[in-house]
Amino acid sequence: MEDSLIALLGFLSLFILLAIRMPVGIALMLVGTAGIWFIRERAAIPKLGGEIFNEASNYPLTIIPLFVLMGNLAGASGMSRDLYAAAHSWVGHMKGGLASASVVGCAGFSALSGSSLAAALTMGRVALPEMERYKYEGGLAAGSIAAGGTLGILIPPSAGFVIYAILTEESIGRLFMAGVLPGLMLTALFILAIWITVLRHPDRAPGGTDKAPLATRLRMLARASWIIGIILLTIGGIYSGVFSAIEAAGIGATLAFVVTIIRGKLTRANLVEVFASTLKSSGTVFLILFGAFVFKSFIGFSGVTNDLADWVQAQGYTGMQVVIAFIAIFVILGMFMDGFAILVLTVPLVQPIIEPLGIDMVWFGVLMVIALEMGLISPPVGVNVFVVKGIAPNVPLNTIFRGIWPFWFAMLAAVILILIFPQIALLLPDTMFG
Repeated sequence: MEDSLIALLGFLSLFILLAIRMPVGIALMLVGTAGIWFIRERAAIPKLGGEIFNEASNYPLTIIPLFVLMGNLAGASGMSRDLYAAAHSWVGHMKGGLASASVVGCAGFSALSGSSLAAALTMGRVALPEMERYKYEGGLAAGSIAAGGTLGILIPPSAGFVIYAILTEESIGRLFMAGVLPGLMLTALFILAIWITVLRHPDRAPGGTDKAPLATRLRMLARASWIIGIILLTIGGIYSGVFSAIEAAGIGATLAFVVTIIRGKLTRANLVEVFASTLKSSGTVFLILFGAFVFKSFIGFSGVTNDLADWVQAQGYTGMQVVIAFIAIFVILGMFMDGFAILVLTVPLVQPIIEPLGIDMVWFGVLMVIALEMGLISPPVGVNVFVVKGIAPNVPLNTIFRGIWPFWFAMLAAVILILIFPQIALLLPDTMFG
């Protein structure tokens, strides 16, 4: 059997396993090991053990549990509530202000947790009851949380960027810096989408809170200074070169732990819940990564990436045409698959195709992550939508999906802007790393 045919059957088998809800990491390992066995029988088991050992001992991977821990501690200590309260006090009185505050809160929490689902879940529990109290339309309320949560995979620290960096052997710090300006831009575009929606349909956000006095707003900002300080310290430290991304994760987690103690929130129950959640989330990501590298080895053995790269070059497509085509594919795949699964499946195939075309892999990584974000809120399997549905059971699913479309188009606008102006993504990493 030809190696390329084995690769094709491998992909088909993988999609079937994912369709029947087998965990992504296990599916990748099974298909990858079986594929290597068919191509090079004696290399299968050594490759499986070798890849798992190599990745388990990979020092940069420590960044994932540290940032996950930092985000969980931020939730347990009440810092996430403080952040939303601060955003609420400053913009809550405006039309659509509560939805905008939710987006800002999600953006801030994303800078601690690095997880889209965690951001949507944490801020949703805080913000949704408030928007319901002020009679916000369910689609706008839930849609703003679902969309705001997607910022977790773009605004550093981002687990998506960590996985992408390890798969492509790019700098984690460079990717983190590349996500800062696009993350801020997308936050602004989400707020603009809310403003336009409310302007066209005033009944969706019938009223805001009373404008808080300046003293109250400053007090709320001061209460949120802990979380703001940790964010600025970690991101600023990476940008200034004072410490690496991994060191930033350790410092951020330590500071979050100290704040939790100072606030008297570090009870035994909280501690068990925080560490259990951290271990579960980190273990899931590690399993996916272990499986991804086994599967990547299988793809490498098959030679299918070289065949695809040669075919693309033979067609005479430009780098920009190829990038746009892949973005469209990522968005379509995101309608049916988890974002992490798409990352580990496609990056080993995509990288050998686009690198010879002179495409900057950091810039492409930002575009890929935003495309995956679009998938997180796209029907029929918008994961963030279902997370929000879980904490907003009274809002029909079709109403939530209808409410996300302004934000989806905001993401599309962000993709177009970064395609036209690559420096939006590359300015900070180029300034920092040269």
